Amino acid sequence: MGLQENLQAEQVCSLPLRDPVTVSPNTSIAEVVEAMKTQRLGCAIVVDADRRPIGMFTESQLVRMQAEEQSNYDVPVSQIMSQDWPSLKQNAPIVDVLKSMRKHNVRFIIVVDEEGGLAGLTGQRSMLEYIADHFPGQVMVQRIGGPPHLHNQEGA
Repeated sequence: MGLQENLQAEQVCSLPLRDPVTVSPNTSIAEVVEAMKTQRLGCAIVVDADRRPIGMFTESQLVRMQAEEQSNYDVPVSQIMSQDWPSLKQNAPIVDVLKSMRKHNVRFIIVVDEEGGLAGLTGQRSMLEYIADHFPGQVMVQRIGGPPHLHNQEGA
């Protein structure tokens, strides 16, 4: 089975999902940014008391705040968060991740369970890991910091 067939046949839950940064709506922007920094993730998911996603705050929004010289990072994230964020259910086909990232022009997709509760985070990184793990013969992978892999020697 080829890559396209796998992406259509396998479900989102087959991807390596990441544990997202989760915050309550009353969390200050400063605390959200610190949590994102600590977990080295470019977004935070705002959840309600039942862990259902109600919003998203991304590093793009932070950059926009800085560009507009908004310096009040003590406001609750609920005042700034995006309420229009892409999500998919765990049993959706993996190809829907690619479609959703392209449609919404985002790197992250929220994954929810059948009841709408937060299950994880997927996106560019998960897709790259999936493709590299499942199709190593079709993807040239080079370890970070390793020497470059050359198919042919120069000058040979």
